[in-house]
Amino acid sequence: RCWQRCAASFAGLKDEATFVSQPEFQKAAGTLSVLRLVDENGRLVPGASLPCSMDVLLGMYTTMVRTNVIDQVMLPKQRQGDISFYMTGFGEEAAQVATAAALDKADVIWAQYRELGAFMQRGFTIQQVVDQCMSRADEPGKGRQMPVHYTDASINMQAITSPLGTGVPQSVGAGYAFRVGGEPRCGVNYFGDGAASTGDFAVALNFAATLKAQTIFICRNNGWAISTPANEQYAGDGIGARGIAYGVHTIRVDGNDLAAVYLATAQARELCVQGQPVLLELMTYRRGHHSTSDDAARYRPKEQVARMARQGLEPLSRAKLLLQDAGCWDDQKEEELRDATREEVHAALRLGKEKKFAAIKDMFEDVWATPPPELQRQRQELREHLDRHADHYATALEQFKDGRAGC
Repeated sequence: RCWQRCAASFAGLKDEATFVSQPEFQKAAGTLSVLRLVDENGRLVPGASLPCSMDVLLGMYTTMVRTNVIDQVMLPKQRQGDISFYMTGFGEEAAQVATAAALDKADVIWAQYRELGAFMQRGFTIQQVVDQCMSRADEPGKGRQMPVHYTDASINMQAITSPLGTGVPQSVGAGYAFRVGGEPRCGVNYFGDGAASTGDFAVALNFAATLKAQTIFICRNNGWAISTPANEQYAGDGIGARGIAYGVHTIRVDGNDLAAVYLATAQARELCVQGQPVLLELMTYRRGHHSTSDDAARYRPKEQVARMARQGLEPLSRAKLLLQDAGCWDDQKEEELRDATREEVHAALRLGKEKKFAAIKDMFEDVWATPPPELQRQRQELREHLDRHADHYATALEQFKDGRAGC
């Protein structure tokens, strides 16, 4: 029973303390609600209104469809040996595209590895996608990363890295710098429910809260961290509860609802540029395998996959229903868009096959202003190895920009 409320002399408490005379162990403060604007029939829910024009929604939907088609073409290309690895975003297109659309282009993004839609929304081209997946010289990363690990500093998209959570604290550092420098922009990070189990996420969240960093945390909670289901990943109320625990503004959103994701992100950004970090938990579903190295059929029941793919629940069909109901879209336009995008991807693949790999010297550059002795020694060893076995590498070196001279 509560018997007194007063300002407590506890340095570790932020607010007034409520005293009780019996032990009260608390495990949860309640379950977060989920923001939804458009239901599974493509209709606005009672009391909701669209956060943007139909033209904006149509533009986002177009990007979603293009992203979906790219995945449909590139996935079998890995199976055919044209690329070594691939990851699809099936089922998560709205979470990727709507967040990027609601941000300012000056905001700097640290994506994870399922944000192709965010890259496309910012102007990343299909040729860039193909060149990166084929490790060609023309792509901004110079072919030094695994496929689907895109980057393009010109559109404020930082390089994707394979280790989970590494970009989360970096985005907090940027957000803090933006606040100190008085810049009206944000550092934005994307991550999954699995990455939220890393120490980097917890540390970054606390730093953002205490330093008032202009940072937006975007969690795609798709229910699976590779083969680990959410009920084995955490025992609390999802990822959003952690934001509240750290004193960060938090919202949980239907990640398959294009309009709701857009609204939540836009309002999150308004808070963020005022020095208030925000956590968005987007509830969605990974319909595909984790990657081409994975077989989700070994651990996910097919009934669950089928249920989550039903029309109106998954994001593409729900957005399409909304646009069709408004008279902005039809099946013919859909077919034309998909056919045109498919041909653009195939054309990019044909061109990509003709391009060379980056010069061998690029393996050793772009990190140190002055290469350290160890790196210089490794480069010299490679030169000597190539010269010693010149006949063996002659054909292979023709595929690299500048050949042997490029080392």
